[in-house]
Amino acid sequence: MSINQFSIQTGINSGTLSRLLNGQQPIAMSHLELITRGMGVPEDHFYSLYVDECFYHSAPTWRRLRPFILSSAALGRLDCIELVVRNLLDNLIYAPMLFKVAEGLFQEGQWQAAAVLYKNVSASEKYQHSERLAICQYRLFRISIGDSQVLNLQAALLFECYIERLEVADQLDGLKHLMHVYYSLHKWDKVDELALEMLRLATLSYNFQHPSGRKDRSEKAPEKPLYFYILYSYLMRSSVQEEYGDYTAALNLIPQYMEADWIQEDSDEVRETLAQFKLWGTANTHLYRVMAGQYEGLQDYVDYISNHEGQVFTAVYNIIKSANRYGWNIDYILARFSKYVPYEPYNSGFGKYNHQIIADQHARFLTELAMYNLHNKRHDGISVILKSLESSVRINNESLIIKCVNLFEQHRHQASEEEQVQYKFLIREVQDPNDQKVHHVSNFV
Repeated sequence: MSINQFSIQTGINSGTLSRLLNGQQPIAMSHLELITRGMGVPEDHFYSLYVDECFYHSAPTWRRLRPFILSSAALGRLDCIELVVRNLLDNLIYAPMLFKVAEGLFQEGQWQAAAVLYKNVSASEKYQHSERLAICQYRLFRISIGDSQVLNLQAALLFECYIERLEVADQLDGLKHLMHVYYSLHKWDKVDELALEMLRLATLSYNFQHPSGRKDRSEKAPEKPLYFYILYSYLMRSSVQEEYGDYTAALNLIPQYMEADWIQEDSDEVRETLAQFKLWGTANTHLYRVMAGQYEGLQDYVDYISNHEGQVFTAVYNIIKSANRYGWNIDYILARFSKYVPYEPYNSGFGKYNHQIIADQHARFLTELAMYNLHNKRHDGISVILKSLESSVRINNESLIIKCVNLFEQHRHQASEEEQVQYKFLIREVQDPNDQKVHHVSNFV
């Protein structure tokens, strides 16, 4: 094909195309896209070669590299991003530029591409107390959170060292996300510690802004209004007392997030927020009575949640826990809310509940349901144990895995041949973070 023919096919001026092919002019990203399209090959066909083009056959320029990084991110070519970043960071002048691109990718939801940039910028940061390093670690923490509780704990421990270096807005949101991780891990002391720090920080910031309403316009705002974090800290502290079994202390904390006459703002957002916290407070008042063993409060709780669909799953989970603890028969409740058993994802007033907490609660729900069914001599308890084991393996929750194994072994004689085969398959899936078999679990088999 002649230069003129290829010029027509690509849409690139023939003179420009001639200079590109003869190495007399650097290839811009726009030229690369037109050439690739003209040749009819995949969009990223020449990306690996283009890294060499940018660094070894011509001087690197940010005008070419920034679009290349963004295109590589869009196409999932993390290998090319890694190569570009490693070459660029030989000159630390590029660190702020890469950080800015990472922030843009993070906001657009391209988290894996952003993670490559954050990791490399972090490694190049010579000032270990810099805010940029802290933000990188915060973003990497958010990106790292997934289904594995072991990996979530590692990510939380790493990020926690940096949280105090962030701006107040990011500290408040960071504390909230850390609390969610530790809550899913059942580390109640840690949740309470973080809730107290959130309360202190949010209260100081709120009091600084009021009553004069002074606020630095350049100051970064957190995801939620400041009063939200004050209310949320009390909610989490109340939940911690519930988990400790101190229902009196949990009840005493409820008015702290239900009665908020101190809030000076007046808007639809404030009223919506307060309505949500009052809803949680009312539900928790019923819940803590039931969890304390007050059977007479059970029907009130059931009647309440029947009008609040978003809270049914958590309520049924806690009712089953109480039934197992106090020996109640709750067949009529399970029948009434059968469409929520064994599990339905649901929404709160502020969007979906935290994924890690839901995944953990889902597995625990199934374990409690299996215990209830087996106690009442129902064969489907075995199938529910297997579902719970599958969920526990997925989130790598060792304590729940062991609990499921113990339950199954106690009732193995009730399992069908097919269920025993499924059980052995799930046990083979049980692995530690280094892909080593968990011996103390397999010993039960």
